[in-house]
Formats: sequence, structure tokens, C-alpha cells
Amino acid sequence: MGVVIASEVWELNPSVYIFIIVVSFLSIFLLPHFSNRTTSSSSDSNVVSSSSSFVKFQRKFLFLYSLSSVLEGLWWVYGEYEMVNNGLTKQQMIVLLSTGCLASLILGTFLGIFSDAIGHKKFCLLFSILHLIMGVWKMLAAHPAIWVANICLSLASSIFSFSFESWTVVEHDKQGYRQDALNDTFWLMSFFKSTSLIVSQVLANWASGHDSEKSIISPSVIMVLLATVNLAFTTRGWPESPARGRLKEHRAAFLAFIFGDKRVWLLGCAQACLHFSIAVFWILWAPAIVADGREMQLGLMYPCLLGARMLGSTAFPWTLSGLLSLRIEDCLLYEFIGAGIILSIVAYDYQEIGVFVALFCVFQAVAGLILPTLARLRTMYVPNEFRAGMISLSLAPANAAILCVLIQGGYYRNINNSTILSFAALGLFLAAGCMYMLKHLGKQPHQSWHKQ
Repeated sequence: MGVVIASEVWELNPSVYIFIIVVSFLSIFLLPHFSNRTTSSSSDSNVVSSSSSFVKFQRKFLFLYSLSSVLEGLWWVYGEYEMVNNGLTKQQMIVLLSTGCLASLILGTFLGIFSDAIGHKKFCLLFSILHLIMGVWKMLAAHPAIWVANICLSLASSIFSFSFESWTVVEHDKQGYRQDALNDTFWLMSFFKSTSLIVSQVLANWASGHDSEKSIISPSVIMVLLATVNLAFTTRGWPESPARGRLKEHRAAFLAFIFGDKRVWLLGCAQACLHFSIAVFWILWAPAIVADGREMQLGLMYPCLLGARMLGSTAFPWTLSGLLSLRIEDCLLYEFIGAGIILSIVAYDYQEIGVFVALFCVFQAVAGLILPTLARLRTMYVPNEFRAGMISLSLAPANAAILCVLIQGGYYRNINNSTILSFAALGLFLAAGCMYMLKHLGKQPHQSWHKQ
């Protein structure tokens, strides 16, 4: 295909950042003035939201979650740079990423069940301990075993995906707060996670600017400091919920629940499709933009994408305010279809770089809206005692698909990028179909664990 390669580097207009920030804050501050909630519901919700105990509980968790997100994001941002510094070739990097994905598939799939059985706080502590060990190892060893480090950090990522959310939901229920109050926590989790990942990029860029491996501001030192603070704050947080009996009995009850309800299968399928599609996006967004000789400063694009996700997160409370009057399943149905259409356009239609950037930002905004909505749906359909296990188990098919993409598309080059993106779009359409079927199956019959 003949393409004229421009010699100049395309730059993102700085006003885009200002636009995202302004619109995000307008979305947050204007919501109370345009909400159509009933007076009684609004009054009850305001009583809960304004109570000092709930505010303290929520702020403490969001601080811990944000700090953990910064720690989690350091490897995302700095990992590729570190692999290049260690002299790894592109093929070796793909094998390394595949190893981590395989570890998440084999071991991470079942960690959620253990977390539900023995306590989420222990796994949140394990998340910090894994990062602390890897940080200290990299500080002491001139050339640490990056393969082992990648596996440990991949398992930490698996823990991050379910333990913190499950912990706050269980503690929220134990403290007796209304379930409606969780809505704000869910979208604030997505909002602060995106913000924290931007902070991770800033820290990683700052640390990578120093050549000395023993620099006091090296990424390893930053990881150790953050992990230590995170470990201390987790230890001093709220107490752990009591264990739910023997692991064998809990596992049997979990499997009976999972295999006995079609609604949970549909919800898990939708979660797996979303996880796969988002992972494919982060793997291919940079190659898609710079394809055919196009050039841009990718480091400036990353915070723009996360800013778009922050903006999408702020739209979540608007969907529940009564303005749209849609069921959560209907909202997710339309959101999945919209995200699938965006990836379909990217996969099959050559666009100018500005159009690509706009499409990617819109996709991230939709993803930022979907994530808290799915968390809310999990609260409706999954008991608290099985929440982490359900999340980790639903990620297994997604990790298997990601592993296949890394091997066939990255290592062997049997699948081109447009085909991979089309599979991701197909997964989002499949998730929309799951929401359609979930809506027609009706609400979960066992809701006794919820606060009415």
C-alpha cells in the first residue's frame, strides 16, 4: 500500500488536556444540580454519604487503592524500558510477557478463591510484599532474574484485579452502609486509578532520567518506598474479616454457585471479553498509531488516554441519577456496542493520526464508564463471599486469549494487528450479547446478603 510518510512529528494539542480536566470537574460538580432522583432516595443517600464514618471509610480505602495503583503502574510504564536496558530482543520480550500471562492464567485464576476463603486483607498485604521483594532484589542484584520478577509482578497484578475491590465491598457490608453508597466508591476507584497511573508515568520518567543504577531515585528505590508505605497503611487499616471456614468447603460452595447460575456465567463472560479487549488495546495502541511511518510523541498520548478514562468514569453517576432511566444491563449493552464499533473502525479503516487519537480517547472514555458499571452489576448478582473468586475465574479465558495473541501475533507473526483488533471488537459485541441475555433472564433470586 502506497502511503506518503510525513516528515514532521504529529503533536497533541495541549488544550486537549485542559478540555478533559474541565469537563471531568464539570461532570462531577454539576451532577447534584441535574439529578432526578426521588426525594426520599436522595435524602437517604445524602445521609449515608455525609456521615463521618462512611466518609472516613471511603477516603481511607481510596487512599490505599490510589497508592496501590501507583505501585502497580510503575511496572506497566517502566517494564519495557527495563527490558530494553537488560538487552532483551523483541522476541525475548514477547516470551517474557507470555510467561507472566501464563503465570496469571495458571496461578492467578485460583487466587481469588483463596482470597475469599482466608481474607482479602492478607492478599492485599501479599500484593505489597511481592513488590517490596522485587524492589529490594533489583536494588541488591546488578542483573536480577527478570523472568522471576515478571512472574511475581504478574501475580501481583492478578491480586490487584480482585482483592482491593472485594475487600472494600465486604467491609462496606460489614459496617452496615447502604449498597447505594458503593456506587460512588466504584467510579471513584476508576477515576483515582487513572490518576495514579499518570503519577506512575511521572515517577518512572523522572527515575529513568538518572543513569546510575544505584541512584537514590531509581525506580527500584521508588518501588521499595511505595511498597513499604502501602504495606504499613494496609496493616494499620480496618481489621480483617473472619475466615469463611475451611478452604475445601468454601471451594465446594463456590463451584456449586458458579456452575448453578447462568447469570453468573454471562456476567463472567462479559468481564472476560472486556479484560481481553482492554489488554489488546494497551498492547496495540502505539503500533496502530505509528503504523505506515506516522510519528508522534507517545509519552504525551498515554496521559491523554488515561484522562479520557477519568472523564468516562465521571459519567457513571449520571447513568444512575434518573436522567437516562435505564437498567444497568441496558447501559452496559449500549456501552459494549459503542466500544466494539470504535475498535472495528480502528481495525478495518485507515485513518489520519488525529482521527486515531480521537477514537482511542473515546474508547478509553467508554471503558472508564463500563468498569464501575460492571462492578455495580457484580454487587447485584454475586454474593460477597464469592466476589474475588468470580472475578479471578472470569479472567482465565481472557488471559488465555491474551497468551494466544502474544504467541501467534507477536512471536510467530501469524496474525496481523488488524485481525487482533477485530477479535477484540468481536469480544465486546459478545459482551453486549451477554448483557442482552442477562437482562431477559431477570434478577438474581438470592439477594439476602444485600442491605435493603
